[in-house]
Amino acid sequence: MQKSIMDKFTRIQGDYRAIIQNPNPLIPPIFGTDEFGWCSEWNSAMTKLSGWSREDVINKMLLGEVFGTHTACCRLKNQEAFVNLSIALNKVVTGQESEKVPFGFLSRSGKYVECLLCVSKKMDGEDAVTGVFCFLQLASQELQQALHVQRLSEQVAVKRSKVLAYIRQQANNPLSGIIFSRKMIEGTDLDEEQKKLLSTSSHCQHQLSKILDDTDLDSIIDGYMDLEMVEFKLDDVLIASISQIMVKSNGKGIMIVDNLDKKISAETLYGDGLRLQQVLADFLLISVNFTPSGGQLGVAANLTKDSLGESVQLAHLVFRYEPNMNLQYFLEVILDYISFLECLIFHSTNAVCNIHDI
Repeated sequence: MQKSIMDKFTRIQGDYRAIIQNPNPLIPPIFGTDEFGWCSEWNSAMTKLSGWSREDVINKMLLGEVFGTHTACCRLKNQEAFVNLSIALNKVVTGQESEKVPFGFLSRSGKYVECLLCVSKKMDGEDAVTGVFCFLQLASQELQQALHVQRLSEQVAVKRSKVLAYIRQQANNPLSGIIFSRKMIEGTDLDEEQKKLLSTSSHCQHQLSKILDDTDLDSIIDGYMDLEMVEFKLDDVLIASISQIMVKSNGKGIMIVDNLDKKISAETLYGDGLRLQQVLADFLLISVNFTPSGGQLGVAANLTKDSLGESVQLAHLVFRYEPNMNLQYFLEVILDYISFLECLIFHSTNAVCNIHDI
């Protein structure tokens, strides 16, 4: 129906004003300009939609006075919306194809109107462009609701991004103080036990720094992360992971038992040790949370190697957590999980490291 009206409207040369002035509700909101950009048309549907009468807008510049970002009758949301409207009008004047584009403005009452804008050129008997007609297609109630939900989602996403940026900034400041203090302590005379504790603290600090540097939220949500390829000792990773749950486990009286074979602990691997440390700490915390107070949590691992060449081996590392809990807990929280870490172990070049959770 709307397309039929638009075709009829643009082809009739003599009585198009009758259509402009027709109060029929089937006639969409219409406004137009002459060849110089002055507002020359503003029908009753447009008056009802915007709150501005024909007398308020006729002979005013459509861009700037009628639609603009500051003192205009119908204020646009931002400068980008103003530019998009200008482009839509200029495309038609220069003979390019017209497309429906999203359009929105504030009515006189302050209500934000969202619609689709279709621009058509106005021609005289000699096919010369004498201006443009603009037709507005209002969104249905369902579409308006969907757009409203979309705007709310975007607002929530922006707020979360700001909160996340604030947390990162504020966490980095004390973290810098921790790093400085650790470096100062490293310059003092420490015994072996103190050096081990300081090394564990350093591994945890590097893990926290890596987490704070994670900025690609979409990849994190989708379960993808970039992995670094560096040399690390499995024993260092495990000790740092266990240290992160000791306060919780001590509070519940849970004993953490390291059942790793000494040969496995002494292995030097190439891969992302900090990501492995992060995953192990998460799994350990889940195990501690669902282990009854006074219980025991064992950590064990198996390591097998597949040769990929003379100096490169693929290591299959299987960690197993053995919480002391009843069968109901065991089934409810699915703590019988196995995490596989595949690392390329080699003597000189790079490697790939992936974690698969079952």
